[in-house]
Amino acid sequence: MPFKPFYRFKIATLGSLFLISGIATPAVRAQSSPLAQGLPTILTQPAPPAPTPTAPVPESAYTLGAGDIVNVVIFRVPQYSGESQVLVDGALNLPLVGKVNVNGLNLDEASAAISRQYGQYLRRPIITLSLLNRRPLQIGIAGEVSRPGSYTIDQNETQSSRLSQLIATAGGITQSADLAQVQVRRPRADGSQQLVTVNLWDLIRNGNLSQDVTLRDGDSVFVPTALVPIESAALLADASFATDVNQAINIAIIGEVYRPGPYTLQGGVARTGDAGTPGAAGSSNTPTTVTKALQVAGGIKPQADIRKVQVVRPTRAGTPQVFEVDLWELLKAGNLQQDAILQEGDTVFVPVATALTPAEVSELASASFSPDSIRVNVVGEVEQGGVIELPPNTPLSQAILAAGGFNNRARRGSAELVRLNEDGTVSRSTIDVDFAQGIDEENNPLIRNNDVIIVNRSGLASVTDALGTITSPLGGLFSIFRFFDIFR
Repeated sequence: MPFKPFYRFKIATLGSLFLISGIATPAVRAQSSPLAQGLPTILTQPAPPAPTPTAPVPESAYTLGAGDIVNVVIFRVPQYSGESQVLVDGALNLPLVGKVNVNGLNLDEASAAISRQYGQYLRRPIITLSLLNRRPLQIGIAGEVSRPGSYTIDQNETQSSRLSQLIATAGGITQSADLAQVQVRRPRADGSQQLVTVNLWDLIRNGNLSQDVTLRDGDSVFVPTALVPIESAALLADASFATDVNQAINIAIIGEVYRPGPYTLQGGVARTGDAGTPGAAGSSNTPTTVTKALQVAGGIKPQADIRKVQVVRPTRAGTPQVFEVDLWELLKAGNLQQDAILQEGDTVFVPVATALTPAEVSELASASFSPDSIRVNVVGEVEQGGVIELPPNTPLSQAILAAGGFNNRARRGSAELVRLNEDGTVSRSTIDVDFAQGIDEENNPLIRNNDVIIVNRSGLASVTDALGTITSPLGGLFSIFRFFDIFR
């Protein structure tokens, strides 16, 4: 009779746990280990579904890192469940299994990693991992933002930090930002970087929230430079992550304005002191525009070329941008897009016009960014001589009338105009005065601020004054003789 191997199995039932003599199962080995003291009974029957966690369920894309606080729940093992913080090395220090590396893993991946570690001691462990407190994010941002650099952003339990929130924290975007190609560089676990290109124009124009990406710890954001079309500048300035209009900016205004130089403006209003004679008041709750800057600089001069006003703008890339605005289009067609919004460091240059018609000069003088008035000194043979304030589009003949007109001693028909030129020289010219003459650069020019108009004496008045000067000593002598005759 052939030998038949015979195996005897001694089976003992301990609740629902089966111990097989002669064979050491993982469960038995776990119980024989000193670490397994107090290990609960492991069921062989199907387990019920995991309970719903009480902590808020975060986004599945969130990756764990040092500083995160999580809640680890092992089904039917409360003594090994509880809160745990991710250490600086990216690991969770858990009971029984020790350290489990979860750095760079999302919650599902971290749960699987913890399950594998507990699977060495527990049969079919059911792990529920929830995020209790998010760590602060360390994120860098550079490019066309007001305050580039590194930022630490606190997160709450229900909402992650968005790209738009980071830009707002960095002071907002500049007017040179290329929102169509914002770059987010994200480190990977293998040491490489993932490049994500975001189109924030789609968020501003269409409300596409998918472009407002969720940021992660270690992300680097770069906002490139571009020349923003003037018709899009207002939309860019109205974005929730734009630069605060209440923030003061430093700009320079040069060229054909009455008070060129540097200015500190807040909403188009000079921050301290009276910086000129603006044509309209501004508000600190509105952006600073070209016309508001011209107002603060005393307004434009009569020969300003407002069709080619230049704005020179520094950029983070190092190369300045230069673009032109046509304020004549603003006056004639009401095109507010030509009133460009200014930002920190801008320089506004108003060139000299080569030729202006009298009608253009008159219309230009009535603009809101022209001065309210100019000062002219009218001296000589007029009824009310002295310094008078006149509208900026006043011709020479009207200035004489504003001073009361010629008196009886005036040389009617001519006057002298003394003007301080831009190069520091003084010009003096004699102009025929005809009160019926319209504006003419040679015969009836527009007066400018600080001009001096001299009305000379007529020939008869000059002779009379000369005779009076000659006879004045003789008249005094005759008066002395009469004095002695009285006391004789």
